[in-house]
Amino acid sequence: MLQYLSAPGKCFSSSVAFASVKKSTSSMGLHNSHPKLYPGDILEFPRNKYFSQFGVYYGERDGVPYVAHLTCRDSETKFVLFGRALNAAIKLDPVDVVGKKYKVNNYLDEKHPPRDFYSHIKAEIEEAMTKPVTYDILFHNSEHQATLLRYGVKKSEQIDKVYAKIAQTWREPFVKKKF
Repeated sequence: MLQYLSAPGKCFSSSVAFASVKKSTSSMGLHNSHPKLYPGDILEFPRNKYFSQFGVYYGERDGVPYVAHLTCRDSETKFVLFGRALNAAIKLDPVDVVGKKYKVNNYLDEKHPPRDFYSHIKAEIEEAMTKPVTYDILFHNSEHQATLLRYGVKKSEQIDKVYAKIAQTWREPFVKKKF
């Protein structure tokens, strides 16, 4: 069960499932998701078996749902070091441009209270869209950005899992070796 903010200060629990964007199913064109997204919800778009893209639901414009997300998709992006890119940016795109399948993943709601969209998150998104951002897979990826906007805390469970696996792999030779 995940919680999502329905109005300032009010949270409701919801089971989540990946949703597919379809034009005819509901007011926002969502299928297999809770009936309505709320501004400030974190959306997770699966990319492969291990990693997902994250963004923050911004609301609708002319009936089209939008998401704010960290991206380095433009053709001039340069990866200068492993996992690091210059010319990344916070972009506001229609949800179905970012991905056809997604789920609401407000996974830190029990540990950190979600901030109010209208008094905090919206202004931070709009300000961030005017500034250049350096994308760093380990320290500032789309999940870090989404949790920073919603909770004021940078967190990436995807990277935490990678660190846990690496630490275990590095530790094994030393545990097995007798000094």
